[in-house]
Amino acid sequence: MILTNVQSFAIFPTSHTPSTPTSLPLPQLHPLPPTLAQWQDQTNSGDYFSQVAPTQVGYLIWSQFPVKVYIETPQAIDAKQAQAWVQNVLQAVQEWNTYLPLQIIENQKLADITIIRKNPPLQKLPNSKIPRARSAQTTYKLYKNQAILYHNFTILLSPSQTGIYLIAAARHELGHALGIWGHSQVQSDALYFSQVSNPAPISVRDVNTLKRVYEQPTSLGWASHKGKRNLLRELGPPG
Repeated sequence: MILTNVQSFAIFPTSHTPSTPTSLPLPQLHPLPPTLAQWQDQTNSGDYFSQVAPTQVGYLIWSQFPVKVYIETPQAIDAKQAQAWVQNVLQAVQEWNTYLPLQIIENQKLADITIIRKNPPLQKLPNSKIPRARSAQTTYKLYKNQAILYHNFTILLSPSQTGIYLIAAARHELGHALGIWGHSQVQSDALYFSQVSNPAPISVRDVNTLKRVYEQPTSLGWASHKGKRNLLRELGPPG
């Protein structure tokens, strides 16, 4: 099965819920990853779980760790710039690694999350016919292998993003790819819905939200009754 959905760095798209194939596994709970099970908020900062949208397969939860991340080395810029780009993205990966086990890998074919320096496609805002450029985009695909439902992500980061803004974009999009399929309304959260001049680090509220996501049922990581490898049609991004 291949399905595609989109999150943008500054714009949360209109929800789209395609009909769910009957062959999908029933949503079930996975054990909390130890890093999240041990997480305790001593500040009672709350969360924005109500802003996280379940998908046609439930919540976008990883059940096998470490989650494998591939960072593509840019070819359109010189070696020094490319190294700086990779290091900035790597910083965002390392920040999230505190809360969920992540592993940088060299083989893109084995990646759960692929990060690429590339302009996302233009997006039309609601009630507007004028396409708007985006600074980043996250898409996911679902597939079955040996009857088990899996997913993977691709993150596109605009070449216009550099320095702290590149780190912020990577941090934000990785939050989506790790399961926070929604946006915060609070500017001090990394998953704030809009780009800001002084980007926030991963907040307590971000981690609280991530933990609540992983306490939810999902069809991902579970087997359906059909044992064959099954690839279905690809769906476009939400409207």
